[in-house]
Amino acid sequence: MLAVNNNPTAFSVFTNFTSNLQGMKKAMGNLSTGVKSVADDASGVAISERLRAQASSTAASRSNVDNAISMTQTADSWLQKVNDALSRMSELAISAGDGAKSATDKANIEVEFSALQDEVSRITSKSTAAAKFNGLYLFRGGNGVAVQSGDGVGSGNISVQIGADNGQTLNISLNDLQETNTEVIGTVTTYAYNSSNAVTASTRTTVGWASVVDSTKLSVTSSNAVGKLAVAIDHIADARASVGAQQSRLDQTRSGLLNYEDNIRAAESKIRDIDFARESADFAKFQILGQISNAMLAQANQIPGQALQLIG
Repeated sequence: MLAVNNNPTAFSVFTNFTSNLQGMKKAMGNLSTGVKSVADDASGVAISERLRAQASSTAASRSNVDNAISMTQTADSWLQKVNDALSRMSELAISAGDGAKSATDKANIEVEFSALQDEVSRITSKSTAAAKFNGLYLFRGGNGVAVQSGDGVGSGNISVQIGADNGQTLNISLNDLQETNTEVIGTVTTYAYNSSNAVTASTRTTVGWASVVDSTKLSVTSSNAVGKLAVAIDHIADARASVGAQQSRLDQTRSGLLNYEDNIRAAESKIRDIDFARESADFAKFQILGQISNAMLAQANQIPGQALQLIG
């Protein structure tokens, strides 16, 4: 049917032209952003947003773990210094046990012995304690956070958020090594012998941490000084072992978070990211079809003009 007022062929071509143009615009939009829009895959975008938030939260918790590892490394460095001081104090106590040394010699040894005790206290004790990490006291017990009133710290442990979900925390425990801590850290046993070198009696003396590092409670010539220092050295060795074990756990946690984040981001990418090869092919297809539709629309608009030939 040849009509002048209406041109169904041109309208049909125009419909196809519009569809091709929209397809090309959509492909251009996807190529320019690299991701699917919510109109393309509503449920997929919702899933990807949750995965994206989980990945970002995991990255934040991994940063927390990195900080915790740095804290344990700092704590171990200070424990090494405390151990060095106690080891030297043990040497001095043994040296002072030499009966050939004069009182002046022993007094000189006591000066260094007392200075080392003061250094241990400087590292671990009071609000001026040197062993800190980002303002957090490492060896004053509790959570290491200074309280608002008084010279103390909060109770509990140092809590670290190590996961992206609620409740995924890890408590880090560090020893209280202040000079005021009376915790019993071990015992020193002494024996009495008869003329035949048989044990006739034994005495067990408990050793508190404060009794070793407080210069008013232990001197280089104190009874059982060598034994008490050996107990203190073991106590610091145990503390370092605990810190090392916690650091090892944090290393494993960090590795697990890194793998988890990698997998989450890969899953989110499969859902949300576009296939550039396919999208480029679609863009080229709609671009060509748009050009053809435009040309056909021009041809369709000339059809009503053929009516002139019938009346010419």
